[in-house]
Amino acid sequence: MDANVSGPIRVSFVLLPGSLILDWAGPAEALRIANQCLQASGQPAAFDLRFIGPQAQATSSVGACISGIEPLPDRVSEAPSAPHWVVLLGQPGDTVDVRSPGVPELLHWLRGLRLQAGLLELVTVCAGAILAAHAGLLDGHRATTHHHHLDELRQVAPRCDAVANRVFVLDGAVSSSAGVTTGIDLFLHRIAAVCGPALAARVAQTMVVALRRGPGDPELSPFLRHRAHLHPAIHRVQDAIGQQPQADWSLQRMAEVACTSPRHLARLFITHAGIAPLAYLRSIRLDLADAALRSGHSVTLAAELAGFSSDTQLRRTWHQLGKAGSPAHRGH
Repeated sequence: MDANVSGPIRVSFVLLPGSLILDWAGPAEALRIANQCLQASGQPAAFDLRFIGPQAQATSSVGACISGIEPLPDRVSEAPSAPHWVVLLGQPGDTVDVRSPGVPELLHWLRGLRLQAGLLELVTVCAGAILAAHAGLLDGHRATTHHHHLDELRQVAPRCDAVANRVFVLDGAVSSSAGVTTGIDLFLHRIAAVCGPALAARVAQTMVVALRRGPGDPELSPFLRHRAHLHPAIHRVQDAIGQQPQADWSLQRMAEVACTSPRHLARLFITHAGIAPLAYLRSIRLDLADAALRSGHSVTLAAELAGFSSDTQLRRTWHQLGKAGSPAHRGH
């Protein structure tokens, strides 16, 4: 992020007549809940949601009329005071008709954008990638779209590396998702990058959706594993551990967070999360230590940062949980 840029990230959802309502409503709710979680903990909101378009009102894909749409802003590319994400959405139909109401005006506006990672970024959901392609914004980028539109994307933007069979693709200033519900996956990933994976997990829990891994990640973030359940007490403990993994956690302290007995908490963890409470804590700490080692920290400092009592305890946990190699060689 540019050091001279401050304030919440402006997220502008571009609404056209017929825009698929779940393409924007799901991601917008994820951002709203993220702001709510931040403000509940005394932190400022991270996202400023806007709804913009070439027309002041538009009828959505399901017939609901959306009014109060802000006009497409002028000079959006000139020295933004805060990061800005422009979100393009899908349209009904097998192909995108660039002659549809509002589309020519939108394409003219899009062609004036000068994308820059960390400042002005493009996010597409479903066939929103086709609109971006018609505006020339995907040339030289990797991107994905709904599988029904992949051939259309390749035809409209031959200089775009169209990626099939992916939930979402990140490429510099361009983020794209395959369609409809995968927009939620993409925005959960972006929330994790901005606000941390623990908060993204809380958002997903609130929305009762599954968390998928990000592109290129070999496995799920440690904060997101063992959370495919709906038990509120277990989520409270996992949230608390995620916020302070280095704290002096004991089974008794976890039970106090869950408002239950240590023995009952252990049973609940096994039943709902598929892992014992202290084993869950060790897995979190081990992955934090692994990340610290990969960043170049010494074994001793990595153990301290992750909450292990010593580098010996880190080494022991490393081998007990089946990590390949050794901590001493992880950063090499």
